[in-house]
Amino acid sequence: MSQPPPPPNQPPPGGFGAPQDPPPGGFGAPQDPPPAQGPGYGTPPPPQTPPPPAQGPGYGYPQAPNPPQQPYGYPQQPGYGYPNQQPYGSAPTVPLGAQAPQGGGRKGLSAQVWIIVAAVAAIALIIGGGVWYANDRDDKGGNSASDGGKDDKGPTGGSGSGGAEEKAPTDTAAKVLFQLPMPVVKNDSSVQVAGSWATDKAYVKSGVAEIDGYDPDEGTKLWTIKLPGPVCAVSRYTSEDDRTAILYQSGMPTKDKPSYGCTEVAAIDLGAGRKLWTGSAKAGDDKISFGNITQSGNTVALGSTSGGAAFDLATGRSLWSPKPGDTCYDAGYGGGPALVAVRKCGQYGARQLHIQTIDPKSGQVKSEYKMATGIEYASVVSTDPLVVAADVGDSAAGSGISDLFSIDNKTGALRTKISLPAKTYAARCDGITQTEACTQIAVGNDRVYVPTKEHEGSAGGYGETNEIVAFDLGTGKLNGQRADAGDGYTLCPLRMDGGNIIAYKRPPYDKGGQIVSIDGGSFKPTELLENPSSESVRNAESRFSPDYAEIRYRSGHLYMAQVFADKLSGSGDGRYLAVAFGTG
Repeated sequence: MSQPPPPPNQPPPGGFGAPQDPPPGGFGAPQDPPPAQGPGYGTPPPPQTPPPPAQGPGYGYPQAPNPPQQPYGYPQQPGYGYPNQQPYGSAPTVPLGAQAPQGGGRKGLSAQVWIIVAAVAAIALIIGGGVWYANDRDDKGGNSASDGGKDDKGPTGGSGSGGAEEKAPTDTAAKVLFQLPMPVVKNDSSVQVAGSWATDKAYVKSGVAEIDGYDPDEGTKLWTIKLPGPVCAVSRYTSEDDRTAILYQSGMPTKDKPSYGCTEVAAIDLGAGRKLWTGSAKAGDDKISFGNITQSGNTVALGSTSGGAAFDLATGRSLWSPKPGDTCYDAGYGGGPALVAVRKCGQYGARQLHIQTIDPKSGQVKSEYKMATGIEYASVVSTDPLVVAADVGDSAAGSGISDLFSIDNKTGALRTKISLPAKTYAARCDGITQTEACTQIAVGNDRVYVPTKEHEGSAGGYGETNEIVAFDLGTGKLNGQRADAGDGYTLCPLRMDGGNIIAYKRPPYDKGGQIVSIDGGSFKPTELLENPSSESVRNAESRFSPDYAEIRYRSGHLYMAQVFADKLSGSGDGRYLAVAFGTG
């Protein structure tokens, strides 16, 4: 698999002024013991959250490095994040801030596939291979938003506020609700801990070979779902009754066996804290190691170089799985309001991607758009309206996006193509290893909202700043809407809330971060939450980069979480697995 780039420099250590691993009896809740066995050997170190960029020259500010790849042979999302712990007891509740067939058929791959991954450097990635599907799927409508929000599908108009659920409180000043200590990781390896969901009942976070639910206000642990191996990836969507799906390994990696493959699928009830079912799919006699997981309605879909598979979310019944004898394969899926397959045909260098909207019940192709030959990777930004990101001609300069493709998912016709040069815009995708791994981008009101790169602020101001701008998905042109972050702040779109955009404002050195709601019609921002500005809180908040960390906002609660843990991350260096802020 591709290796991650060297991690960026860490911000200076420091924290909330409270011990990261409290002693027994501390904080009013005992800690769980560490696991008997840590993760495998030989995996790359996790990415470290980069510090806020130093003041640099305008739009030419250097591009951040690509998000590193997931350990154990499986890629990740932040994310929208994309996209992401080991037992560690109830979280402390002290206020830490107090200190301050080529063409439409459903086919798969028939022979072993070698994919050469071009990321920051050319790295060979060998992936085993191939097969193809049975035409037998299922679905029920409705799904929740990405990024732990509620409804990510806004209206097609531009009035704003339509269907919005997030309201500004009387007092937007937030306090630290709780922080989760980093898990203790054994051996010299990194462990993926990707996965965060915010529900009315719990904040749910992936751990090392487990999923943990916490009280959304107090941080006390409500439940734990133990797994036999590390989490590989999770669905960014939930059903209306807070059910979702995860992908994980069948055992804990060891020095002799560094990976078991991402072969196991499970549905979990985030409200009750229980596993509903487990499953897997085979290509021939071997279990498939999947590359991504998503859901649309009542269908859980997974893609790989061996083909795609799907399960019924409620029962775990297999809806389709690969069959041998085909020349194309579903590399991944985009979920949410519709189900979209990114289907690969042809060999590396002469690849053609088929973007197919499929019926989750039957598996039939409803529409298809064929991308130009030679585009190797694509990411699904939104399924309805259908927006796909790609790096055309390897010109994305590490962002994973050079162009957006607005596609009519009823006819498969290209509506328009939007150029997003990396020197100007800050949206990012990891289409190499994930299909839904885009950050800092939102789609609603038949528009796509992207942030500009940081640049110098106004005369007399201090620090870097940026804006969120809107492109029309019908014309591909900027529509004139622009929201300014303000000197020293950086706006990062997280998700839609009806017709409004929920965005995180990364703060200057002496302020706390903010959550704002930008009206989809007037583009006027309304502050929903502002974090404390004490030094200890700022030091901790700065470690959660919007490019890599999971940032979830719901009902006055802001959760910021890491997606990797390593041996050093539990050593009291000021890093936390997750931090929660809240108003009221």
